[in-house]
Amino acid sequence: MDMQGAAERADGILDDVLVEIEPHVQWVHGPTTTGNCTVTRRRTVMTVVSAQRRGSLLGVVDRFWRKSGYRMTAINNDVDVPAIYARTGDGFQVGLIVADKGQVHFDVLSPCVRPSAVADSTSRATAPLYEGAEFIPRPNIHSDFWSANGG
Repeated sequence: MDMQGAAERADGILDDVLVEIEPHVQWVHGPTTTGNCTVTRRRTVMTVVSAQRRGSLLGVVDRFWRKSGYRMTAINNDVDVPAIYARTGDGFQVGLIVADKGQVHFDVLSPCVRPSAVADSTSRATAPLYEGAEFIPRPNIHSDFWSANGG
């Protein structure tokens, strides 16, 4: 597998988990980064996930990753910045991190693969990014379910 193939595999991992979340959350692409032989793809959730709903979201993702055969490698149960990390059977490292203001980030790091060019993801983001925005803004899309009780 080369880096482009790894990026496409990472996109598939991200697509699969985001489709699993019901009701769906809206997301944008984070930056793709490459190392000497690795690729990291990122997605940032733009749906406001209230503190009361974060555990539900992590539970959905945890169950899906376990059902998919991923091996859990770390779980951070911190109230403000919870996170879960796992590894796929083919060596991709996956993570879900709840950061400042409850913004949810997913990332997938590939194992070392053959160097190659890496194209932008062809997966279509489900949330708009503002023209000329230099940074991804804080979550700003309300969900009757995910934003409930304080979002």
